[in-house]
Amino acid sequence: MKRNNIYHILVTIAFVCLCTVSSAQSLRSGYFLEGYTYRHLMNPAFSPERNYIAVPGIGNINVGAQSNVGLNTFIYPYGNDKLTTFMNSSISNNDFLGRLKDNNRINVNLNMTLLSAGFRAWGGFNTIDVNMRSTTSLNLPRGLFEFMKLGMNSSNSVYEMDDLGISSNNYAEIALGHSRQINDKLNVGGKLKFLLGVGNVNIKMTDMKVQMAEDKWMVQANGEMNTSVKGLTIPTKEESGKEIKNPSERDLVDWDNIDLNSPGLSGFGMAVDLGATYKLREDLTLSAAILDLGFISWSNTIKAKTSNTPWEFNGFQNIAMGSDDADGDKPLEDQLEDLGNDIENYASFHRTETGSSSTRALGATLNIGADYVFPLYDKLHFGFLSSTRINGKYSWSEGRISANVTPVKWFDAGVNYGISSFGSSFGWILNFHPCGFNFFVGMDHLMTKVTPQYIPVGKLNTNVSVGFNVTFGKKI
Repeated sequence: MKRNNIYHILVTIAFVCLCTVSSAQSLRSGYFLEGYTYRHLMNPAFSPERNYIAVPGIGNINVGAQSNVGLNTFIYPYGNDKLTTFMNSSISNNDFLGRLKDNNRINVNLNMTLLSAGFRAWGGFNTIDVNMRSTTSLNLPRGLFEFMKLGMNSSNSVYEMDDLGISSNNYAEIALGHSRQINDKLNVGGKLKFLLGVGNVNIKMTDMKVQMAEDKWMVQANGEMNTSVKGLTIPTKEESGKEIKNPSERDLVDWDNIDLNSPGLSGFGMAVDLGATYKLREDLTLSAAILDLGFISWSNTIKAKTSNTPWEFNGFQNIAMGSDDADGDKPLEDQLEDLGNDIENYASFHRTETGSSSTRALGATLNIGADYVFPLYDKLHFGFLSSTRINGKYSWSEGRISANVTPVKWFDAGVNYGISSFGSSFGWILNFHPCGFNFFVGMDHLMTKVTPQYIPVGKLNTNVSVGFNVTFGKKI
């Protein structure tokens, strides 16, 4: 994989906000539906109502993104059915900067079940899952975009920003679960997970200051970059034979010649899920679970740091303007490429280690729920679910209320409304579970409004989950 592909990945994630997640998540809209096969992913004390086998590849697919900013914060309609970035001079400074938060956060997530099965044995219900999981989180401070947009055209001579970060965690998991009923009120469950790391990237920059000095920008920051991907080569300028103006540039990362050959497993780890449910009254059941409590030890780690002394940066120049068409405007793809080039120069990393190892904790998730049976119609339940992601600067929390109904034995559905660190959202689920199969489809974040160019209006909070599974055996 040459640099061309790498900048597309990083810049598209950062500025187009399309898919790292919230954590490799499950469909929280289905948390209170007893007929939903994959409730055990959110609380291992939940038991599916029947034995099941997932149809390979389509048993459970969940893709989603969360953000406290919108895609239309960075990409704008322009001219005749064209798109441009916020760097275009036709986009006013006040319009763009007015849409930003102090910390602009983006999570992109993928959870795909490759193989899954569940069956009753050994005094309880047992599950076996093989999943692919990918979570990418970004924290982009407002000051970075102020500098990018205003730059040389502002009277400001100093820009300060903090806590710029990118984290991407990609791995496969093999999970063995068991749940059982302790008495007529208490159920408990747990999962042991074996983790196979595919790739991990962590970039952070703190105490960042950009200052004008003698008609040039000088950048100073405390920055670190750790990448753990088998087959990834990140050469220095000296190794690539690039021109070196002074000895301090010898170990500068040469972004142009990054390469990826023969990728494979690059880490191994373990994690546990623990959960319980308690029937407080006939009409009220409480539940709680902690998920992904564990770590991955990574090998093939390449480390880099920023210099202790300020470095020169020429600024973000001519991103949107060029000679590509009659109007002198660059296509969107070329603008993203130029942004990628300038960001590489802005983040001046010196490689410090290759072939080292590192151990990183997973981001854990805490779910706490309450399920209330409506006294006048016992097929109608109301639920409240609190979800908290514990992952340093990428942490988030959400509260979700729901109404769930089971009008017939083989079908249930729910609607819900949530408020989280990323804003509010509306969710729904349809779940069919007659004897023989379980088919479900739903969303935790319904995207309701787009521009004529199909750019989401407002915050980019959306996800979709769908799955088909074969079920058999008696219903619990």
